Amino acid sequence: MRGILSYGASVPHARLQRSAIGSFLGSGGGKGTRSVASHDEDTSTLAVAAGRQAVAEQRDRVEALWFATAEPTYLEKSNAGVIHAALRLDESVPALDFGGAARSGIGALDTAARGSQRTLVTAADIRTGLPGSPDETDGGDAGVALLLGDERDGPLLAEFLGSASASREFLDRWRLPEEAHTRAWEERFGEGELAAAGLGALDRLLGQLSLPRGDVAELIVTGTSTRAITAVSRKVGGDADPLAATIGNTGGTHPMLRLIDALERHEAGATIVVLHLADGADAIAFRTVGSASADQRTVAQQVASGDDGLAYARFMSWRGVLTQQPPNRPPPIRPSAPAAARHADWKYGFVGSRDRTSGALHLPPARVSFKGQALDDMEPAPMADVQATVVTFTVDKLVYSQSPPVVFAVVDFDGGGRLPVELTDCRPDEVEVGSKVEMTFRRLNMAEGIANYFWKGRLVRTDSVRHAEQAGAQS
Repeated sequence: MRGILSYGASVPHARLQRSAIGSFLGSGGGKGTRSVASHDEDTSTLAVAAGRQAVAEQRDRVEALWFATAEPTYLEKSNAGVIHAALRLDESVPALDFGGAARSGIGALDTAARGSQRTLVTAADIRTGLPGSPDETDGGDAGVALLLGDERDGPLLAEFLGSASASREFLDRWRLPEEAHTRAWEERFGEGELAAAGLGALDRLLGQLSLPRGDVAELIVTGTSTRAITAVSRKVGGDADPLAATIGNTGGTHPMLRLIDALERHEAGATIVVLHLADGADAIAFRTVGSASADQRTVAQQVASGDDGLAYARFMSWRGVLTQQPPNRPPPIRPSAPAAARHADWKYGFVGSRDRTSGALHLPPARVSFKGQALDDMEPAPMADVQATVVTFTVDKLVYSQSPPVVFAVVDFDGGGRLPVELTDCRPDEVEVGSKVEMTFRRLNMAEGIANYFWKGRLVRTDSVRHAEQAGAQS
């Protein structure tokens, strides 16, 4: 038996009210919200956030890492390598990119499900479009990660039952590498091609499995064409998208995001079929076996804890559509490639050093202990999963930032260790001395085409904080 050993999802904290789009532009918009990646998030950081959940107890067992996205940070350079480093996977684990197309994510999932290795499939997309366009209004941002393996590798959460595909070459949606927004052919043409491919792939899968439609607990239909999704769902009885009104359509990541959401809602024994419409169609089926750890944040919990107060002007600034006057400070210089390589464990993995004799923790890592002055007698101290407490903080309105003001804090880590960090996903009035923070992998800046990654602090939001945020947003 082969299937899903673990999984994780990352839904950005920021939400944009669709009505805010219409209010700003004078037309368009809609109901509900869409998820928005912050100015310091990209598809690589979203994949890291999801991957940290998926490999929390499986890091040493991953044999391959795959990353799929239609919005990569780099071309030619691997983006999967950044994810590999941030997850602290072994050097022997290949990190490979499945990039460019909205079909790549489910293709990577299907290939891993049919393979023999313990493969971590990650995917992320940041969806946008011209102001007021359906892509902008109905799109959403998210990251996912699923670890595929055999039952001998550990208890399965879902068993892989089978898959079927239909590949067709036709022009539906496309974007050149240097372009920011997708173009589309006349919708009725794409609808007809995608619907025919989708119905054919689904019929083949159900026939192979001798599976009546009535025995499917949830039939998920996804894709980038709303008309095609609607047409196919109407014919096959596809289930309504429970994430459409809160997260939006996350493109090539959406079939895996909805699969994870379904796994979290269904009890053991439920059959879930995902049909994704993109450059043809892919259908894949799983049967739930177990449940994820109770400590893992579900998709529903991440939806409930989001902040839907993002202004549309700030959203456009984050997307590079609206250029605002920056603080009168020099822009960042490009990071040093040799320095980053020398300190990769610290920069990407957030690994400090601990003196073996005195137990003193050094952040960043050091060769000489500040307690006892022992030389080169350190052991690695991974800190990415350790929470910390805010000792003091300041709000800086002058430092260069894509989203001022910046909140800097000095934090004490549980078990020892102090470090100044930048806080993210919070407003200045939310931070106070004593606030608990967790670490999150983010992009500090872009300089001369180089993404400068490091770790920031993020408030640990209790249920009371989340309820207060939601009440404030409603008022």
